[in-house]
Amino acid sequence: MRDEPTMTLRPATRADAAAITECVCAAYLPWIGTVGRQPGPMLADYAEVIGTHDVHVAERDRAVVGVLVLDTSGGRVFIDNVCVDPAVQGQGLGRLLLAFAEVEARKRGLASIELSTHEMMQSNLALYATLGYVVTERRVVDGYPRVFMRKALAP
Repeated sequence: MRDEPTMTLRPATRADAAAITECVCAAYLPWIGTVGRQPGPMLADYAEVIGTHDVHVAERDRAVVGVLVLDTSGGRVFIDNVCVDPAVQGQGLGRLLLAFAEVEARKRGLASIELSTHEMMQSNLALYATLGYVVTERRVVDGYPRVFMRKALAP
């Protein structure tokens, strides 16, 4: 009998940059056709992102299978990136990462949390809406048409 794989969530270190890049690229690869080019998260330098953002990784059997990037500047928590390796998608890891982000916002005494996604990523928009996020703004950022959303957090 084989033990179930262990899933852990931990803060990222600079040593995780390559594994994070690999996970992010695998997660966003299917979106290239929809977006018409590489989505922004595929272009990030994750060694730099780890130094400037609150980054967490989800690991299964010591492999990075999920990434959460939070921008906590300006007295807010903004989910800059949340992604899950396609090999483990559909198992609730994305929702777990989003729930963790909400806990982090509550720890900071915030009444809401924010995120954005590409306007063509309709499944993401639908998921966020089912989780209580509402559209607050639409604008182009770095050439990408983005939909900004906010979720009110219960105390």
